[in-house]
Amino acid sequence: MEKIKPTLSKGTRDFLPEEVAKRNFLFEAITKVFSKYGFQQIETPAIERLETLTGKYGDEGDKLLFKILNSGDFLKNVPSEILAEVKSSAALKHIAEKGLRYDLTVPLARYVVQHQDKLAFPFRRFHIGQVWRADRPQKGRYQEFYQCDADIIGSAGLLNEVELILIFTEAFAKLGLHEVELKISNRKILAALAEKMNCAAQFSVLAVAIDKLDKVEKEKVFETLLQEGFSQQQIDVLATYLNLNGTNESILQQLKQFFIGISIGELGIEELETVINTALSVAPNAPIKIDLSLARGLDYYTGFIIEAKNNSGSLRSSIGSGGRYDNLTEIFGGKNLTGVGISFGVERIFDIMEELNLFPENLKSGTQVLFCHFDEVTQNFAFKELQKLRSGNVSAEIYPTVSKLGKQLDYANKKQIQFAVIVGSEEVETQMLTVKNLKEGTQEKVSANVLLQYFKNKYN
Repeated sequence: MEKIKPTLSKGTRDFLPEEVAKRNFLFEAITKVFSKYGFQQIETPAIERLETLTGKYGDEGDKLLFKILNSGDFLKNVPSEILAEVKSSAALKHIAEKGLRYDLTVPLARYVVQHQDKLAFPFRRFHIGQVWRADRPQKGRYQEFYQCDADIIGSAGLLNEVELILIFTEAFAKLGLHEVELKISNRKILAALAEKMNCAAQFSVLAVAIDKLDKVEKEKVFETLLQEGFSQQQIDVLATYLNLNGTNESILQQLKQFFIGISIGELGIEELETVINTALSVAPNAPIKIDLSLARGLDYYTGFIIEAKNNSGSLRSSIGSGGRYDNLTEIFGGKNLTGVGISFGVERIFDIMEELNLFPENLKSGTQVLFCHFDEVTQNFAFKELQKLRSGNVSAEIYPTVSKLGKQLDYANKKQIQFAVIVGSEEVETQMLTVKNLKEGTQEKVSANVLLQYFKNKYN
């Protein structure tokens, strides 16, 4: 058999045990905040029907969907005239009925419609799961990654937006990320901008262009819009809008003047002001900042939008986002239930916490104690003592074969196990076990009768 070089698919990663421990710490910290705010966890399949996924993320999002070829002869149902033209887009619906989920929000909308008779509304759910995007891999951006989402379905109250801001604020503080800015805006304000620019029919094009402003210079965005058929007069209106700045209060006042008489804009500004004032009334230090270049390019957002920007370390990028969406459940044939949600960018958060050394040291190994021995007699004795520790919920293991002590201790050091219990013939005879602290290089004798309590005291 031909040998194959072991390689990963681009944009994917393996995780070593210590990395998994850190990721679990990250997930658990966020989960505790979700649960504290009354959210319930759900699960949905990694695979969804393509008709569920397509048309929800805009043209650019649809291009990034991973499609799954139908099993068997996937070309048999493709009309001959389509095969002859070799048009992959036309053939797609015939050869691929399923795809990998792009995010956790669209599957949530499908889930709510299917299970609405069993749910209590407003439905507060959180979901931690993998998603896939055929994006260009780069540092902090992967093709397979996890999302941590919290959503509230079936309530239009702006307190929901406030609570999501508080969740972001509390979770980032818990993780030690103290230089995060919560950039917020409202898609109704963007709709008013399109109305003022007289380009409502090209709203999606405008939103996608504005959404690129954090990566592309303003002039390049303007140039792209000119190529899309926008006039210089329209670009001038956009430039004036983007130049509004100052404190949150100042920007709100400028927006009120800029959109005077445009009802959708006035409503968006009112919502934005209410969310800011309510959030700051209970969390004065919440790092909220109005950002008029924020657009959230996904088509389904209709109101409040938010993006969490990390400003520490070398990865100064978005680490969370979300917003209000009003029409997703209707798309799936259900009654129109408004929703609002956020998503933590846990992959980037992980990389940032690694760089800033924010993970606790004791996460590096699940095993706290290793039992070492010299022969079958001492191995059997050590194995019985091992079970006593495990019965007391102390994480412990035994070296599985009779080997030199140096080899066993090397194993413990490689796994970053702090304590080794060394069992020789003398220890069996006296019932006094040698406990070696591998981290500090010290050792002492401990009676077998109190060994469990000894380690409980160490770890409590």
